[in-house]
Amino acid sequence: MITYKNPIVIERADPWVYKHTDGYYYFTGSVPGYQEIEVRRAKSLNELEHGERASVWQAHATGAMSSLIWAPEIHFIQGRWYIYFAAAGTDEVAKGTFQHRMYVLECDNENPLTGNWIEKGQVKTAFESFSLDATVFELGNKLYYVWAQKDPAIPGNSNLYISEMQNPWTLCGKQTLLSIPAYAWEKVGFLVNEGPAVIIRNGKVFISYSGSATDENYCMGLLWADAESNLLDGYNWHKLAEPVFMSSEKNRLFGPGHNSFTRSEDGKQDVLIYHARPKIVTEGDPLDVPDRHAHAQVFSWSEDGFPVFGEPGQPMTGREG
Repeated sequence: MITYKNPIVIERADPWVYKHTDGYYYFTGSVPGYQEIEVRRAKSLNELEHGERASVWQAHATGAMSSLIWAPEIHFIQGRWYIYFAAAGTDEVAKGTFQHRMYVLECDNENPLTGNWIEKGQVKTAFESFSLDATVFELGNKLYYVWAQKDPAIPGNSNLYISEMQNPWTLCGKQTLLSIPAYAWEKVGFLVNEGPAVIIRNGKVFISYSGSATDENYCMGLLWADAESNLLDGYNWHKLAEPVFMSSEKNRLFGPGHNSFTRSEDGKQDVLIYHARPKIVTEGDPLDVPDRHAHAQVFSWSEDGFPVFGEPGQPMTGREG
């Protein structure tokens, strides 16, 4: 069993890791202060804290991309690098939530740390409202976009949606509602479904996501659909009634979530990348406390082909996916 020197990166919430064909792990996450996008790379997850790093984009001085730069993700799609991130024009809350929208950056250089990043603009969805935490995946020669957004007609902060993409910055066709906060563990503090991440294994498409406020109640849930089904048909998606990864008092890891998936250095095991706090936040807004650190943990698969994440700080042992 591979073990990691956790946390692998200090003070980086919403950690995203992409393992590229060049042998590097590319890492990004929310930078405290929320005014820039940083990308790191290293040949192992344990080296990311002190690996190469570059600030590839800065928030605008004014306007829609000037405040609260949240949860960037780096992807390599169709021969180019893309970063998806949420940004707002103000840090003020209006109508019970922030004012974020999703945006895309593109880089056609081999090395995204030294390449030139171009703004491709906002990802336009069916309705104009609070939107964040987009991810993308490819399956069956199609590119899909999964994201969190507030529907003004549905109570709560954010739901999860899926759409096909015309290109890496434009949606096309039907936009399908996947999940709304329905269970008590998704509604502590706030009614939240956010931070989706996709892993395709054992003939299924799994989407992990996070729910509740960003304090110790933050935790992960799971959706799934058959990989050969119509992923834009909401009836093909299923949702577990219980969380799959939650705070560990024993291991002093609180509010685990907003994860990504990668493979181990030897390519043999799946690895969960997630953030967690070392203690419970007792004063102030948890969003303003920069102690969410990035962790890596090997996980296994059950006999019926579902991910088994175990407990934060205590990975499960079992068969490989």
